[in-house]
Amino acid sequence: MSTSAPAHDTGTGIGQRVRALREAMDLSLRDLAERSGLELRLSQLLRLDEDGAVTVVRAGERRKGPARVAGHGYEILTPPLPGQRAELSRHTLAPGAVTGGPGDPPMHEPGSRETALVERGTVVLHYDGQRYELLDGDCVTFDADLNHHFENPGPDEAVLLAVLSAGLRRS
Repeated sequence: MSTSAPAHDTGTGIGQRVRALREAMDLSLRDLAERSGLELRLSQLLRLDEDGAVTVVRAGERRKGPARVAGHGYEILTPPLPGQRAELSRHTLAPGAVTGGPGDPPMHEPGSRETALVERGTVVLHYDGQRYELLDGDCVTFDADLNHHFENPGPDEAVLLAVLSAGLRRS
């Protein structure tokens, strides 16, 4: 039995055309649903251009973040689906390395939340003027739109998984 999932093709489909027309008319998804008399939930509208409910991202298909900060590398583990409200990433920090330096991803949008799990090593979260030491297996959740960064103070590489939930915005 094959566990391979079909590739997700974001280049075709009705969803792409609906999005282009909606954006040209400056309509939110909710406005479109109301004007069209569509009796679809917002989550269904967001998935109009998907092939199915399951998308598999194989280890070799992960999107790598730009390697602009020495000692910090990351991969985005979730697929780039339309309307996706959360993203899972895996970060590696060399000894002494930090996130949030020049060239790292920008501050997250207002209302964003982040949950991080230390997979291996010791990581310090510097958050809004406070310092939180996290060890193997520790998990932290915080408002990601405030000033923060992670640091590896240990002698070995540290690895953490992070889930970023998008902030509130009009649909």
